[in-house]
Amino acid sequence: MRLADILKQKGHRVVTVSEEQSVLDAIQTLVAENIGSLVVEEDGRLAGIFTERDVLRVTARRPKALDDIHIGDVMTLSPVTATPADELTRAMTLMTREKIRHLPVLEEGRLVGIVSIGDLLHACRSEAERENSHLRQYIQGVG
Repeated sequence: MRLADILKQKGHRVVTVSEEQSVLDAIQTLVAENIGSLVVEEDGRLAGIFTERDVLRVTARRPKALDDIHIGDVMTLSPVTATPADELTRAMTLMTREKIRHLPVLEEGRLVGIVSIGDLLHACRSEAERENSHLRQYIQGVG
């Protein structure tokens, strides 16, 4: 299974922010959208990613200044990315090795989606269930 297959199922919607938005605004967006990361775009290009982990770091350093800090000052620069053609196993290996939970998906430098570790686990589970069903049918002589 490729990331393109996962994005086809879950959709290509990505919630983005700009570097100039405040951390407080970004946190409110994370909560409102019930998501764990925001892709930071500037002039149509991927500039970084702002995640729950970034929220924790900035809150520990300056808990009372969240409305005065810009995303550009605390986002993760040069995030790890993948392509729609990448295999599920490659993405899982990459996310495990880099200790990340959100992976922007780029095609020819353009943001086309984002996958989370939860999306990948769901895809693995679905794939295992399909394989299990086929094996049961084979063993039972059906099909």
